[in-house]
Amino acid sequence: MQALVLVGGKGTRLRPLTTDIPKPVLTLVDRPFLSYMIEWLASHGVDDIVFACGFLPDQLEEVLGNGGVDGPRLSYVVEPEAFGTAGAIKFAEDHLEDRFFALNGDVLTDLDLTSLWNSHTERGASASLGLYPVDDPTGYGLVDLDEGGHVLDFHEKPEPGHAGAGLINAGTYVLDKSVLESVAPGQKVSIEREVFPALVGNGLFGLRLDGYWKDIGLPDRFSEACWDIIEGRVMTAVETNQEGIFIGKDCEIDPGARVGPRAVIGDRSKIASGAEVNGSVLISDCEIGEDASVRDSILSSGVKVASNSRVGDAVLGKNEVVR
Repeated sequence: MQALVLVGGKGTRLRPLTTDIPKPVLTLVDRPFLSYMIEWLASHGVDDIVFACGFLPDQLEEVLGNGGVDGPRLSYVVEPEAFGTAGAIKFAEDHLEDRFFALNGDVLTDLDLTSLWNSHTERGASASLGLYPVDDPTGYGLVDLDEGGHVLDFHEKPEPGHAGAGLINAGTYVLDKSVLESVAPGQKVSIEREVFPALVGNGLFGLRLDGYWKDIGLPDRFSEACWDIIEGRVMTAVETNQEGIFIGKDCEIDPGARVGPRAVIGDRSKIASGAEVNGSVLISDCEIGEDASVRDSILSSGVKVASNSRVGDAVLGKNEVVR
């Protein structure tokens, strides 16, 4: 079973965390973000994953490697320019099987892929969309279904104030390779806005999938995803605890420091006496000086906060110094 994962974006909404590192390998709690997706896919029988890359692809391959042995095989296809979601899948066409999962690479989830695959097969679909229920659809694409699961219509990203809950496109699909026949090679094409609407009434189905789903593309969602992992709201291999605190390897935390409620202290970080860290993520190699305070913030690798300094509601880039 095969999956194609779209990881070509520059992660601009997460900058400065992603200024010089691809979002898919940004550390989320204790591992590169895409490691969660690889584990999730493997749990549903996927043994071959193709990454459609664009931004800093060499870093992606260096961090994740080629897989195999105890996990799925990993391979990489690098677009020479941004071709859009459908264009990226088309560019990878020669590497794809006749039926495959296609997934957006910026979502933390534990949705039931097996149900989506089985539904696709049983219905004889050409494309099947995993759909997720939300109370506030603002910023997402809504999808209308009939009772048989046929997709009837799309409503892209309702404006603020749109009333009512709905099913959103979760960026999780099963596709027959035949759907790529309508996509011109080397062109920028959107699967959401061009390919799927053209398939309405022609083998396009949707299936509601319950579970956990979060787009981590904004700083507040990145932090929320960390707490959800640590506190066990999403199924992962991370050891959970209800205090929402994770301490990485080789950290030095003075007994007089105050950590939590809710904190990720990444590998090799140091927190001095009297310092306070709560509601915050220290990705790795951070240093918090004596009597300093870090609240509701995300600190990239190598950030140093001087003694008696204050950081609040901030997102700091790699190796920044707060005096």
